[in-house]
Amino acid sequence: MCNFYETPSPEMLHEHFGVDAPGQYTPNMSPLSVGPFIRTDMACELGQWGMIPPSSREHIPKTREGKRMSTNNARRERMATAFTYRGAWARGKRCLIPALSFDEPYWGISHEDPMTLGKHVRWRFRRSDGLPWALAGLWDQWTENATGQIWLSFTMITQNCDGHPVLSLMHKPDPKAGPDQQDKRTPVPIEREDWDLWLHGPMQAAEQLIKVPDASIYDHGPADPKVSVRLPT
Repeated sequence: MCNFYETPSPEMLHEHFGVDAPGQYTPNMSPLSVGPFIRTDMACELGQWGMIPPSSREHIPKTREGKRMSTNNARRERMATAFTYRGAWARGKRCLIPALSFDEPYWGISHEDPMTLGKHVRWRFRRSDGLPWALAGLWDQWTENATGQIWLSFTMITQNCDGHPVLSLMHKPDPKAGPDQQDKRTPVPIEREDWDLWLHGPMQAAEQLIKVPDASIYDHGPADPKVSVRLPT
């Protein structure tokens, strides 16, 4: 699960993705922030990071009963069935989410020191080639009944990464689950040669692109360079 990522500059969007941002956006994205996404026709839009369910009565994602929902990440196993995402997936509303980096929480620090008890280190993932990420996502639009305003929103697809040598170390371990049943999650990069297939290809072919790549593609370390923490080898 990802709750923070950095967006590329408008210049980098134009240079690397060939799109122009339609307005100002948040450089440091957290849930409900507004940032760029690239939709099926390779147009760049600004939308809320956190998909709005069709039944929500406001742009903040909520159930019919008014309960707050976390919709900035969509599990690939449920994107075809969950009522928030299934419409977008069925209609082929796939998108690319430009990101310079994304952060995950690393909980493997020593908790012998009371100062670190209950804390984690934000671990930052960049591409090893220095280019921006194009992360797999879904997008949709929602109309506010009271005003008629149309809201665009998007969600980041996540994939199980329990067997990955680095990504599996992220997130707080679940003491009730075994080592091979932790369900650690990660965003899904789409490589440039697969952008067209992800955006325009048949559903089955697009879904086959949802996978965790080899560890060599990642350049990673603490988000705060002053933090001296290393992953176990």
